[in-house]
Amino acid sequence: MSGGVDSSVAAALLVEAGHDVVGVFMRQGRPPDTTAEPDRPGHQGCCGVADALDARRVADRLGIPLYALDLTPDFGRIIDYFVGEYGRGRTPNPCVRCNSWLKFGRLFDHADAIGATHVATGHYARLGIGPDGSPWLRRGRDAARDQSYVLFDVRPERLARMLLPVGEFPKAEVRDRARTLGLATADKPDSQEICFVAPGEHAALVARRLGGSRAGDVVDSSGRILGRHSGIEHFTVGQRHGLGIATGRPLHVIAIEADGCRVVVGPREAVPELALVASDAAWLGPAPTEPFACLVQCRAQRGPAPAVVTPLADGRFAARFTGGPESSPGPISPGQPAVCYAGDRVLGGGWITA
Repeated sequence: MSGGVDSSVAAALLVEAGHDVVGVFMRQGRPPDTTAEPDRPGHQGCCGVADALDARRVADRLGIPLYALDLTPDFGRIIDYFVGEYGRGRTPNPCVRCNSWLKFGRLFDHADAIGATHVATGHYARLGIGPDGSPWLRRGRDAARDQSYVLFDVRPERLARMLLPVGEFPKAEVRDRARTLGLATADKPDSQEICFVAPGEHAALVARRLGGSRAGDVVDSSGRILGRHSGIEHFTVGQRHGLGIATGRPLHVIAIEADGCRVVVGPREAVPELALVASDAAWLGPAPTEPFACLVQCRAQRGPAPAVVTPLADGRFAARFTGGPESSPGPISPGQPAVCYAGDRVLGGGWITA
C-alpha cells in the first residue's frame, strides 16, 4: 500500500472478496545525495511521510492492519543500478527493477514470514490461466493505464501467488470506487516521478554518484565534431531537444558511446527502430528455442510493434520489426526493456543492448 488510490482500491476489493488482508507500506528511505522531496506540496511521487499517512488512513477505513517494511538497503541497489546504467550510456527503467526486486521480490519474503498466501498490488495488469493450467500475465483492461510492461521480469513461479485486483477496471472506475468507499486517496494525483530524484535532476544525481559529469563531444555518424555536451547522462537514444547545437536541420541522438563520452547525432531516419538485441531474457513460460512472430514493446509509453524474435545464445534474443514505419516501436534505447506479447499475454522480455 503506497498511499495511492490504486493500491487503496486493490486492498478494498480484496477485503470485499473476503480475504484476510494485511497492508504493507514499503519504507525506502532517501540517501542524502538524492534530490526527491516526497513531502513537498504538489509532489506526485510516492514513499514519503504523507504517503505513509494516507496508507494508514485507508487501512483504518478498511479495518486492516498496516505495517511499514524498511527496504532502504534494497532500494539503494535500485539507485546504484540507475546511476550505473546512465554512466554506461544506457537508459534505465527503475520501475521494472523495483517490481522484480522489491514489490514481487522482497515482499514475498515478508509474505512467507507472516504466513501470507499471496502478494497483491495496485498494478494495472491481469492474471489468467493458460490451457495447460499455468498462470499467465496479461495486459490490464484499461489500455491507457496498462502496466504489464514493467512486470515482465517477475519470476514466473510467483505468478500463481500474485493478485492484481484493479487490472480488471478502468482508472475512472477505480477512482469512483474509492469515492464511494470514502477512501482518503480517491482524488490523489497519480505518481508520475522517479521517487528518488526530482524531475529534471537525474543527471545531477548521476554526476554526483560518478564523481563528475561524463562530458564529451557531440559528433555526427562520420565522427565529425559538431559541439560539446555536458554529460552523456543527459541523453537517451531518439532524443531531439537539449542537444545544444544548431545545424539548420533537426538532429536526434542516434547512439551514445560511453567509452569516449560521445553523443552521436543524425537525422530522424537514422534513429534505430528496425531491430534490436536484448540480453538477460526472462520468460514467463518455457524459453523459446526457435524464431517466432509476436508483438514487441520497447518503451512504457509506446505501443507494441509486430516483430520476429530469434533466440540467441547466453540468454539473449534478437527482434526484427516487420510492420514498417507506420507501426514503428519508436526509438530503440539500450537499457530499456523489450517485452514480447502474444495478443495481451506477456511472454517475457529482456534488456536492450543494441
